This record gives sequence, structure tokens and C-alpha cells, in this order.
Amino acid sequence: MLTSKQRASLRAMASSLETIFQVGKGGVTDNMCEQIGNALEARELIKLRVLDNSEYSAKEAAAEIAERVGADVVQVIGTRFVLYRESVDHKKIDLKALK
Repeated sequence: MLTSKQRASLRAMASSLETIFQVGKGGVTDNMCEQIGNALEARELIKLRVLDNSEYSAKEAAAEIAERVGADVVQVIGTRFVLYRESVDHKKIDLKALK
């Protein structure tokens, strides 16, 4: 569970990130979750977007994907959301320093 300061720091880091995944009319699939899990392992912090043709809201997609890949939802703004999961092998972000 992230503290509010950690969440704020992660939000600031995420502001410059490019969106690397989009949730469309196909919804949230197992294959997509596997790819997102791999991206989180490599990057720890990723930005995603929900397209207009999706049946999900950004909040719904963020919650479902985060639960399926074991990540924390950092923020949801409009159609975009940010996920964080500590990497096992590629630690880049020191959460302890963000307290």
C-alpha cells in the first residue's frame, strides 16, 4: 500500500511518461494483463489509456488491471491512469526514499 507522499512522488514521475497501453473495445484480456505485468517488471511505473470505444471507464480498467497484475493504482485522470508495481529484478524506484 502506497503512502500519500509516495503516491504524489510517483504521480510526478509519471507526468512525463508516454502512454504504452490502451484498453479498447476488446476490454481487459489475459494477454494484455501478461504484457502489462512484463512492462511493470521492466519499468515499475507505466501509463495506460482507455479508448472511447471501450466499455470500461478509466477507473474500472485501472482497478481490474491492478488487481490482476498485483499493482497499485497511482492515479486516474480522465481516460488515463498510472500503475506501479515494484520490480523483482529491475528495481528503479526506491519507495523508502519517497516517504
